[in-house]
Amino acid sequence: MIISVLFYSFVVFAAIQIMYYLSFSSFLFTDKKQVKNFKEIPISVIICAKNEAKNLQKFLPSILEQNYSDYEVVLINDASSDDTADVMEAFKEKHANIRIISVQNTEAFWGNKKYALTLGIKAAKNEHLLFTDADCNPVSKEWISEMAQNFNTEKTIVLGYGKYRQAKGFVNLLVRFETLLTAIQYFNYTKLGSPYMGVGRNLAYTKTTFFSVNGFIKHIRIKSGDDDLFIQDAASKTNTQICISENSFTESEAPISLNDWFQQKRRHISTANYYKVQHKFFLGLFFVSKILLLISTIVLFFVYPWEFILPIILSYYVVKYLVVGFSAKKLKEPQITYFLPFLEIGLLIFQFSIFITNLISKPNHWK
Repeated sequence: MIISVLFYSFVVFAAIQIMYYLSFSSFLFTDKKQVKNFKEIPISVIICAKNEAKNLQKFLPSILEQNYSDYEVVLINDASSDDTADVMEAFKEKHANIRIISVQNTEAFWGNKKYALTLGIKAAKNEHLLFTDADCNPVSKEWISEMAQNFNTEKTIVLGYGKYRQAKGFVNLLVRFETLLTAIQYFNYTKLGSPYMGVGRNLAYTKTTFFSVNGFIKHIRIKSGDDDLFIQDAASKTNTQICISENSFTESEAPISLNDWFQQKRRHISTANYYKVQHKFFLGLFFVSKILLLISTIVLFFVYPWEFILPIILSYYVVKYLVVGFSAKKLKEPQITYFLPFLEIGLLIFQFSIFITNLISKPNHWK
């Protein structure tokens, strides 16, 4: 009786996972929309930096060399204690389209990135805003153009892809796999009419949209979530667009050590507690059903006829390989597919460890 219940539970978990991956395939059929006679709209690129002098020197030139005629770069110096202010001023002397916003720590908003971003957004002269981080660079000189083309009278939020640079080692593979899987999910949820997050490394929206939900005010005391929690408030099935053309990607240096990445993801995952109920439910169901499928598969192979288990688990892996494989190809991460089984198990262990750790203690936030 118990074994039969376990087998039927295994079938249910496998069916749930297969349905998820089939639904994740929706963004694979998104073709790049060519905007005929695209007229450039004024864009404000906003970069919030705290102690980022070295990264600004390295990556800011890629922002300033964009093939786009009408844009400004708003650099927010968020109470830095290094040479960030001097680096910004040096760039400003050479580039007339740079605007610098200096933020001082206040007792009410000490170390709060959302406060700094709000000041930068208010200071931006243009309606259309494009966000990235100080340690990011666009993969092409068409980044602004590719993202800007997705704005129209209806679409006021554009979700882009922020990838991590390929390097040697399993940690790098795991970081890039997690980033890919997250992107697959938020792109497909958006395609299915239920946007729930974006990444601040590559995100665009209008000032009007920002102020229509009173900016970050609902979660201003939560120091993380300037991207995903804002999308929770502002995005809808009608006003949000995805941009997945290769020239629209941004790229960052991946965390080198597992501990650095662990601390970073603790901060990110902690914001999920503030997601809408439906998003928490479906994201949680995906994670829990995957763990239970793995556990039930291992147990059943010891106590149940393998000829009943194998076809189901093979069907699951075929669907997953096809969806993740084609998604990886579309997002220019084909190497990940070769290591998929190991990466999936490694990521499950990693995410479960974060879940347990966050239950015990709260993570630190913006530097």
